[in-house]
Amino acid sequence: MTAISPLAPARFPDMPPVPGVRLAAAGAELRYTGRPDLLLATFAPETTVAGTLTRSHTAAPPVHWCRALLGEGGGGARGLVVNAGNANAATGEQGDAAVRRTAESAAALVGCRAEEVYVSSTGVIGEQLPVDRLVAALPGLHDGLSDRAWPEAARAIMTTDTYPKGATASAEIDGVPVVVNGIAKGSGMIAPNMGTMLAYVFTDANLSAAALRPLVRRGVNRSFNAITVDGDTSTNDTCLLFATGAARHRRIGRAGDSRLESFRAALEAVLTDLARQIVRDGEGAAKLVAITVRGAASEAAARKLGLAIANSPLVKTAIAGEDPNWGRIVAVVGRAGVAFDQARLSIWLGADRAAANGVADPAFDEPAAARHMKGQEVEIAVEIGSGPGAATVWTCDLTHGYIEINADYRS
Repeated sequence: MTAISPLAPARFPDMPPVPGVRLAAAGAELRYTGRPDLLLATFAPETTVAGTLTRSHTAAPPVHWCRALLGEGGGGARGLVVNAGNANAATGEQGDAAVRRTAESAAALVGCRAEEVYVSSTGVIGEQLPVDRLVAALPGLHDGLSDRAWPEAARAIMTTDTYPKGATASAEIDGVPVVVNGIAKGSGMIAPNMGTMLAYVFTDANLSAAALRPLVRRGVNRSFNAITVDGDTSTNDTCLLFATGAARHRRIGRAGDSRLESFRAALEAVLTDLARQIVRDGEGAAKLVAITVRGAASEAAARKLGLAIANSPLVKTAIAGEDPNWGRIVAVVGRAGVAFDQARLSIWLGADRAAANGVADPAFDEPAAARHMKGQEVEIAVEIGSGPGAATVWTCDLTHGYIEINADYRS
């Protein structure tokens, strides 16, 4: 059994029901035995949905299915099926057929069209999905649906994750309380180019699909698109936001509506919490690393520079070795493709400034910086000028444990 990450939260959060959402998880032995690997979620009629999907050119059939549904403009959802252990990626027409059969089988149980059922997969690439076993497990899942099965749902979508990931927040719209719950999975192959490995967020807010789309895009850019474990984007990255509309406030049709201020903050809090949990569970990780870039020309430029630092094997191994070698950060900043004046470059390791005005800071307290790097949470800050752009990204260190996990992934 894989040891739980030393950076794991103390426990899974207490997540309240979301009116209009029911879930169930079970083991279908799609790859694993003795553990849940299949999730079914159902939604009340009139539930809206928006999402972001991987930009990989080898995207898996479930991603193509979800992209087609999201692109139809209807923005409606009645069901979600997620399996772990098999990515159903690089599986050709047989993989496409497996997705459609999954959606049709779930739709027959829910009483809706197949095009109202979203499908996701995660796991080994290049192996055909044992869809007969998956479909055979769906009736039992449907019979066991519950509005409180959040921990079970989060466990069912795990692969190399060492703990289930959940987050919750509350908000108000027109004085009416609404709930935002989310679950996610991810541990390796994390450099999302849209969202995360797999993430699903559920709310009872009464929002149109047109209102959801900008909200999820903004939230994903500031959360899942700001994390990296190993610089590898998955074939299956998916983030979906479902809104059941059960909350009794007036329907909102625009993301810019001023009544959404509280909801927007709650949504971004849940997405950021889930994203940070994924980094905390990075394969072999022993340290969570926050990298803040300031003074760039734009937020996008700051994020690009931050991710370049976060993806550097030399920086990540220095952090694993608790070595305050700020020269490695200088090297990355120079080749990241973000224009700046070297004479404006400053670097901090924790509270200690290592470099100022492009050269070593004579007041740098290297022993203090080394003590900071011995902690489980490491902070790095880089300032490249006086521009308005700033961003924080998160990563983890790179240890021998990462090699061990991925060398044996299919074994």
